[in-house]
Amino acid sequence: MALTGIEIFKLLPKTNCGQCGVPTCLAFAMALAAGKAELSKCPTVSEEAKAKLSEAAAPPILPVTIGVGDKAVKIGGETVMSRHEKRFENPPGIALLIGDDMPEAEINARLERFKTLEYERVGLKLRGNILALRAGSSDPAKFAALANKVKSASDAPIILISPSVEVLTAGAKACAERKPLIYAATKDNIDQIAALAKETGCPVAAKAANLEELAALTEKLAAAGIKNIVLDSGARTVKQALQDQIVIRSAALNKKYRPLGYPTIVQPREMTDNPMKEAMIAAMFIAKYAGIIVLSDFHGESLFPLLVARLNIYTDPQRPLATTQGIYEINNPNENSPLMVTSNFSLTYFIVSGEIENSKVPSYLYVKDTEGLSVMTSWAAGKFSADIIGPAIKKSGIENKIKHRKLIIPGYIAAESGGLEEELPGWEILVGPRDASNLPAYLKNWKA
Repeated sequence: MALTGIEIFKLLPKTNCGQCGVPTCLAFAMALAAGKAELSKCPTVSEEAKAKLSEAAAPPILPVTIGVGDKAVKIGGETVMSRHEKRFENPPGIALLIGDDMPEAEINARLERFKTLEYERVGLKLRGNILALRAGSSDPAKFAALANKVKSASDAPIILISPSVEVLTAGAKACAERKPLIYAATKDNIDQIAALAKETGCPVAAKAANLEELAALTEKLAAAGIKNIVLDSGARTVKQALQDQIVIRSAALNKKYRPLGYPTIVQPREMTDNPMKEAMIAAMFIAKYAGIIVLSDFHGESLFPLLVARLNIYTDPQRPLATTQGIYEINNPNENSPLMVTSNFSLTYFIVSGEIENSKVPSYLYVKDTEGLSVMTSWAAGKFSADIIGPAIKKSGIENKIKHRKLIIPGYIAAESGGLEEELPGWEILVGPRDASNLPAYLKNWKA
């Protein structure tokens, strides 16, 4: 049973050192009890206290890792119902289905789509990240052959899907070193699947007809010493599946109900035959609250919006994506190239730098640290004004790279031009366009 905040506080060192990120040990104890902090944040807690606090310190939704190495996917570890309470921790894995009953050409085409459907946004690579292997043939040898083929073709994490223990055993043994997710343990095969999971060290999915049955399965798996568990409530209608996701999350977070304190897997592919409707259902589960989403196939026109939605939802709202402050050289600039300044909000930087690249004009772009805020927001907050930009330009070293003394500022902060002329004596302050899309035309008229 979870400990109360006061019970936890009695086991803490009571130094109020603040190294955990909160000012007092009592506040830290309360955060631990609420599942909003990790015991590892306390640098001075004793080993004896760690042992006693292990249950209270564990996230209400236990983390599970699928796969190994750099491409491993970590799910779970969540502590809040809404991202604005704190943040969501681990983005859901998005899996592509491959069946051992598919033609060889189709298997190869799917592996190729999985490899090539990758997108860059605000400096990040967005892509699906799990391969789900389904034993459509019910042939252990054929399923093991598919597992071996996929293991050789990709280093992505793997899910093994079959109702047959014999087939799952063949697949698991073929790629056990990759720690695939074994799907699934049910009330009919739980003893055999638990034994297979223990033998191979692989995580296991528990699948049931309802939440009560699911909780009984996870308790049995936990009693067998298996901790890496993923939940499938068995619901295959959109309404029931959504309700189950919310109930599971709420039971784990608000009721501290450990039998449902695990990440989930959902199957939009089994809820519709319409690819676009499947994508809409998947988008819903990105927000509410899937750990893994298995898609029937990957299509660029639907995969990209899902990846962007996942990025947006799992970006920490308290820490905007930011680009490092500094001078960025675009299109191989020289001493006569224009110099522009912008904020370090990642989306702003990548839009502006993209338009400069499109202009083909060799340019310097100075990115000022505005704590991840956009141009307008940072200007309104007093973080992108003349008295901040001017000294930063002086310290940047740009004067050693260019002969001219001209600085192009965003049109949205035109009001700062006079102040910048005072901050940068001898410089000419040019007001650029408000919209970055107009930068190519503006730069065509550049003269040093």
